[in-house]
Amino acid sequence: MTKETTLYNVLGVSPSASSQEIKKAYRLMALKYHPDKNNHSKESTEKFQEVTRAYEILFDSEKRSIYDRYGEEGLSSTTTNTVDPTDPATAFSMKADDLFTQFFGDTFFTNTTSSSSYRQHSSVGPTIKHKLSCTLEDLYKGKTTKLGLSRTVLCSACNAKGGSNVKQCSQCRGRGRVMMQKQMGPIIQRYESTCRSCSGTGEFIAPNDRCTTCHGVKTVDERKILQMTVEPGARSGETIVFKGEGDQGIDIIPGDVVVTIDEKKHDTFRRRGDDLYLTVKIDLLTALAGGSLPVQHLSGEWLQIEVIQGEITTPSCFKMVEGYGMPKKGVPNSYGNLVIHFDVQFPKPHEMKPENYEALERALPQRKQTKYPENVTPSIKVLSDFDPYPNGGKTKKKKRRRQEEVNYSDDDSPQASAPQCTTQ
Repeated sequence: MTKETTLYNVLGVSPSASSQEIKKAYRLMALKYHPDKNNHSKESTEKFQEVTRAYEILFDSEKRSIYDRYGEEGLSSTTTNTVDPTDPATAFSMKADDLFTQFFGDTFFTNTTSSSSYRQHSSVGPTIKHKLSCTLEDLYKGKTTKLGLSRTVLCSACNAKGGSNVKQCSQCRGRGRVMMQKQMGPIIQRYESTCRSCSGTGEFIAPNDRCTTCHGVKTVDERKILQMTVEPGARSGETIVFKGEGDQGIDIIPGDVVVTIDEKKHDTFRRRGDDLYLTVKIDLLTALAGGSLPVQHLSGEWLQIEVIQGEITTPSCFKMVEGYGMPKKGVPNSYGNLVIHFDVQFPKPHEMKPENYEALERALPQRKQTKYPENVTPSIKVLSDFDPYPNGGKTKKKKRRRQEEVNYSDDDSPQASAPQCTTQ
């Protein structure tokens, strides 16, 4: 069965068009074929009615679903009518609607008083959200950058009036909303809807009287440049808020522009609160006998880290350089600590010579003698290599990262179980 697309063709949209695309297409077509703009010619009136009917069906999700499945024949039992709330003939049904509301609430319609009140009260516009990607260096040093923002503002050319000779909409009589009646099978539903003739403004402006800048819409698009300052020590997830810099509109209080800082992952350093963590490889000789290690700090400064002779640096132990962490935001000349995680590099088998082993025997503490129970002859076994990750390198890398990463408690400090450097 071929899907019927006649109504989509009337509006010039595809069957996959969104509700917003359908709404936008209708506004353009309605403006083009509105009878007031075409001297109420028969052709424009018929075209306007055709466009309006297509919009009423396609913008209603329930009707659109029926149309997509069964075509216009499926809508033969569906009718929608505009109800004038000031017509005496409908006065009784309007009162009956109050009783209906007691059972079903205001989902289907509201009274004309609340409609007028709705239009007179201002609402807060939506918040415009952006992300600002920052390197760890940016958060250490701070930076100033600019954000180009496209927003809607009130038209200054017509003072947001839309033009001259503004009249009351004859369809909704200035209320901006009309009562609708929809029948689907045996069910009749009454509800209040935005007036499509004036798009809910309650006003009508003849084409020749419309503002040439905003074309009667009362708002225009504007390009706004906002300057943002990221303070030294700022953290990922923090926000920079520009109050009232959001979209403007009639009876709308402009919302805020909120920029969220998003920290990029660093290749060398990790941040924990105000502290910086760095993994440094250290050879076995320096770990045992002391020495110097070159480290380039996040600021770009080169540091000479002294490993004091007599302090044994064990694998995965931690040391810190006080005052060389991240700046503490809002506290001048105050910094966290630089925490160094030592990765002790043992020599490869081919790097050791027989005389080296003899020297180690003399230099290191004597071996601990192993004692076996009496009358026991142990079996002598030789160790061989074993791969605990036979399924591939990904698991190896994850394990290696887990070994290099530090386990942190809630206070962002290394857990007590982490190995510490020992002193002889």
